[in-house]
Amino acid sequence: MSQHIDPRDAQRVALAEAWIAQDPDPETRDELAAIIVAVRGGDPEASADLADRFDTRLAFGTAGLRGAIAAGPNRMNRVLVAQAAAGLAAYLVERATPGSTPSIVVGYDGRKNSDVFARDTAEIMAGAGLRAVLLPRLLPTPVLAFAVRHLGMSAGVMVTASHNPPNDNGYKVYLGGDDHGSQIVAPADAEIAAHITRIAETRAVPDLPRGTFWTAAESVIDEYVRQTALVASPTGAAPAAQPRVVYTAMHGVGWQTMSRVLETAGFETPTLVDEQIAPDAAFPTVAFPNPEEPGAMDLSFERARAVDAELIVANDPDADRLAIAIPDSAATEGYRRLTGNEVGLTLGWQAARRAADAPGDSGANGALACSIVSSPGLEAVARAHDLDFEATLTGFKWISRAPGLVFGFEEALGYLVNPGTVRDKDGISAGLAFLTLAAELKAEGRTVADHLDEFVERFGCHASGQVSIRVTDLSRIGEVMARLRTEPPASVGGIRVERIEDLADGFGALPPSDVLRIVLEGGARVMVRPSGTEPKLKVYIDAVSVDGTVAERRAAASAAVAALDAGMRELVE
Repeated sequence: MSQHIDPRDAQRVALAEAWIAQDPDPETRDELAAIIVAVRGGDPEASADLADRFDTRLAFGTAGLRGAIAAGPNRMNRVLVAQAAAGLAAYLVERATPGSTPSIVVGYDGRKNSDVFARDTAEIMAGAGLRAVLLPRLLPTPVLAFAVRHLGMSAGVMVTASHNPPNDNGYKVYLGGDDHGSQIVAPADAEIAAHITRIAETRAVPDLPRGTFWTAAESVIDEYVRQTALVASPTGAAPAAQPRVVYTAMHGVGWQTMSRVLETAGFETPTLVDEQIAPDAAFPTVAFPNPEEPGAMDLSFERARAVDAELIVANDPDADRLAIAIPDSAATEGYRRLTGNEVGLTLGWQAARRAADAPGDSGANGALACSIVSSPGLEAVARAHDLDFEATLTGFKWISRAPGLVFGFEEALGYLVNPGTVRDKDGISAGLAFLTLAAELKAEGRTVADHLDEFVERFGCHASGQVSIRVTDLSRIGEVMARLRTEPPASVGGIRVERIEDLADGFGALPPSDVLRIVLEGGARVMVRPSGTEPKLKVYIDAVSVDGTVAERRAAASAAVAALDAGMRELVE
């Protein structure tokens, strides 16, 4: 006989039992049933676990859904996905032109349950009266983003948690039509969320009608490959040279598509990190499947040393991000991963030269764009090539909407190099663009390192750094942001603060956002914001030096970044 339990626990147990009754997944049903037994037995840890699962709901926002795979409304599971699919379907029906049938294309990567969540979504969409299309197999996120536009769909859903921990999964939503295949922004997120809440409160999952979906033809992937290969050369010209390259898919879905793109563009097959090349939801060789994380590229460095590689190309698990590493004798591993800003500025300069050389009047060749937390060096590149520049809020949902966009990037390894094809970050096309640059440099007898020196000589050294504070109590992030607002620092790391710009109520053309921009003497700046996808407070540091030699510029900018890093850690840790 179970002991008496707290009334709040009793309410949660009732909610959990109702959840089990509508859950089609035996794994999560059993998981939740075991927690109920433990709660009834007086286990305080089980009680806290149940409260965490049922006292709140995994929020649907502009980043869609993302969380750990487990039972309950505050986790990713088949019940939550079914409710999200039905809510999104209701939103699409509501906004459809009278008499028309809305449509959706669904994609999925190699994470646990991605295929199950995708099929649930397609069936529920079809049951709601939409024309639903499922991509034929696990594929990179950029292919789904491409398919939304290529197939002329009303919307798209990609089931992926990108580079999150192995047990996470997520749900990205794209809109077609006037949104041109970009990810959702406000107010669409709130409107979709309202429909999802209504479905969750009024409909049981087994009562949601399901229908028959279509499976997309292979020609969709063929066309993505064809159009992406043109990033290397719009004329189809052969590569200028063949750099020695190592590639890793980080246990994700990138290689099959990347290999076809490289072959179509005329590049030789790179040396592969075999242990990481096939999709594996367990991510066995990395603690955290993100190329930015320490240790994630160790196998790539090992393989590169063995073949004397001139370049390492890495995708994250859903291949929407790109990491690049180059030989560096000063690095312990013999190779150095370039920062997201270094890659972004390099690709931005490449795009700017191409845009400036394109036919058209000066100043009418488009725009470069990056998020406000990415390097301001991109603006210097745009000015030098008579291009427009736009700084947006974080996320490609904003970058992709910049008017006249020819290139956009975000320091978190995201690059948009082919806006006419994909309106989202794309690690495959970006990888090809960087490989094309490396080939051109090799043909001229130069290296990527030489090219980085040339950038510093022409535009100055734009050094950057980041402080990332992971928390277990999300309230701590709010406390730090509030303290910085009410007790603003007069200096950071010995560098005088000129002004602090609070973006909470919007700033210029930027929509409101929980971001503080600290502008410092000498052209340096610090951006502080909560992460949109992880329990982190993120601090972005940028400094610039345009005086002296390349080495002197690097030393001065790096010293400023180091001082600001130490100063910000004192303020936020």
